[in-house]
Amino acid sequence: MKTDVDYTNRAVDRAGRKSNASMFMIMLGFTFFSASMWVGQQLAAGLDWWGFLGAMLVGGLILAAYTGTLGFIGAESGLSLDMLAQRSFGKKGSWLPSAMISFTQIGWFGVGLAMFAIPVAKQLLHLDVTPDHMPWQGYLLVAIAGILMTASAYFGIKSLTIISYIAVPLVAILGTAAMILAIRQGDRGLVEQFAQGSKNLGLIAGAGLVVGSFVSGGTATPNFTRFAKSAKVGLWTTVIAFFIGNSLMFLFGAVSSIYAGGNDIFDVMLNLNLFYAAVLVLGLNIWTTNDNALYTGGLGLSNIFGKSKKAMVLISGIIGTVAAVWLYWNFCGWLNVLNCTLPPIGIILILSYFTNRKKYLDGTMPIKTVNWWAIAGVVLGAVVANLVKWGFPAINGMVVAAICYLPSILLKKN
Repeated sequence: MKTDVDYTNRAVDRAGRKSNASMFMIMLGFTFFSASMWVGQQLAAGLDWWGFLGAMLVGGLILAAYTGTLGFIGAESGLSLDMLAQRSFGKKGSWLPSAMISFTQIGWFGVGLAMFAIPVAKQLLHLDVTPDHMPWQGYLLVAIAGILMTASAYFGIKSLTIISYIAVPLVAILGTAAMILAIRQGDRGLVEQFAQGSKNLGLIAGAGLVVGSFVSGGTATPNFTRFAKSAKVGLWTTVIAFFIGNSLMFLFGAVSSIYAGGNDIFDVMLNLNLFYAAVLVLGLNIWTTNDNALYTGGLGLSNIFGKSKKAMVLISGIIGTVAAVWLYWNFCGWLNVLNCTLPPIGIILILSYFTNRKKYLDGTMPIKTVNWWAIAGVVLGAVVANLVKWGFPAINGMVVAAICYLPSILLKKN
């Protein structure tokens, strides 16, 4: 019988744990998310330099606290998000968080493919790409990227580790070098350049964008930190990686917009006549996040349908690849709405774990069929997160979810 190296339906044992360096690379690659550059562009348009730094710090602390806690839980328990959900939402109740995380991550996988293929099609093949028209060569690029990224996610955590070791240093070094060159070739320094234009974004709103940029993907943190050697390693690798990775992505996006007028570091590198380096950075940057997204989607679908993770990764990859171009032009707004639905899941996992920690660790945590308090928390939390505009949407959703879930905790104590 073949060993399941991805521990789809059981806790990761000592033999399956990875080195500290591998965990750090995996988590750093996870945060190298091209869509975060779009957020950096929004922050640069609405904030001056000091406001930009403040938003990154405040939002980063909130994001680090959320993902770090989930990272600690995943590493200490050895359980994936879906197995944690079985214990807090119930066996069938866990299908809701599994479906939500899978749907969102497969969606982002498809968007990521198009984020690579469309710019390359325009620059390399000189194709005219619009929301209404995509030449066949562009679809071919999407298909090739989809096959490669699906293949690496298919082979699981080992493949993710290898890709991260290759991609993380290259993206960090080449992207940072291009950013510095862009600043040096500009007429003004960072502080002066950031001061240009109308600055109409408040610090809280900016921090909210930072939190929202990766709070959905961050909910899947246990899927990766469960391979860490200890809970402390899971915590610090997550917190440091999220700070470094997100900060780099925001800076890449901000600098590209204020110096090159583009969406991301790809445009900066094109303006510096570094086309092939730009394609390499864009591709590797998307590859690391897309692999993690597809891996998470495969685990979620495996929990729902009871099939192997590898089979579900293949299905997820096919769906994301076929729908990639449509998702890119039509679904980004919906995906941002869905981002608000995932933090309520995370807070329920956290509350359930720390109020039943001993049972989680000794394997005696009972698994119900459905925990309706948890289901209600996710539904109401998602509604509030999407409709209430005051403060931080993710935190608003988590507070409501926690309140809804509280009776479940109290009833166990009595």
